[in-house]
Amino acid sequence: MAVDGTYDIEMQTQMGNMPGKLTLKTDGGSLSGNFSTQMGEQTFSGGTVSGDDLAWSISMSGQMGQIQLDFKAKVSGDEISGDVQMGSYGSATFKGTRA
Repeated sequence: MAVDGTYDIEMQTQMGNMPGKLTLKTDGGSLSGNFSTQMGEQTFSGGTVSGDDLAWSISMSGQMGQIQLDFKAKVSGDEISGDVQMGSYGSATFKGTRA
């Protein structure tokens, strides 16, 4: 399954829905990319790809300080969905479509 590309996503958090843009690039089993939301933009590397299952982490600074976001996702055709652990702020779900 090809996961490379840019996705328009929406995270469903405890503080409401947060739109964003996610760009993914694979190299074998490695995943890198860029994640952009109203909180800012962060480039990442060191993620993993196994079939249509993805995992990556991002460290972002926001109004509430530094936060690590740990993503697990699945790509199906032009759709992506998954969960994100947001440190002490709990978890959220997200979904999106290829732009």
